[in-house]
Amino acid sequence: MFFRTVLGSAVFCAAAAASAATVEVRVSGVAAGKGKVNVALCDKERFLKQCGYSGSAPAKAAETVVTLKDIPAGNWAVLAYQDENENNELDRNFIGIPKESYGFSRDARGKFGPPGFEDAAIEVKDGTTVAPVKLK
Repeated sequence: MFFRTVLGSAVFCAAAAASAATVEVRVSGVAAGKGKVNVALCDKERFLKQCGYSGSAPAKAAETVVTLKDIPAGNWAVLAYQDENENNELDRNFIGIPKESYGFSRDARGKFGPPGFEDAAIEVKDGTTVAPVKLK
């Protein structure tokens, strides 16, 4: 459910930044030809809620790149999943375990649920920041 909330809308942060960066999300572990890859970039306040930036790209074998532009410098966490049926939701089984592949920046994993923001946080600086995410 948190991915539906996170990626369900493309609401951008209202805060203006003196300089903006680009985040190039390199998603590996993608199954070829199955839907698209959705990504979201969240600050600590909106982590797993209503992320400020999101994007998607058609799923490509092995690695799919999604580029997010005009991102304020700071600490951000990246969430990604392969939306195989393109319903813009991370599908889950009857007990809530994801049925589609997903991952976080810094390969963050939670023990009984999603990881915390600090586990997934990356520093975004001016220019381009590459954020690898491995789907599992």
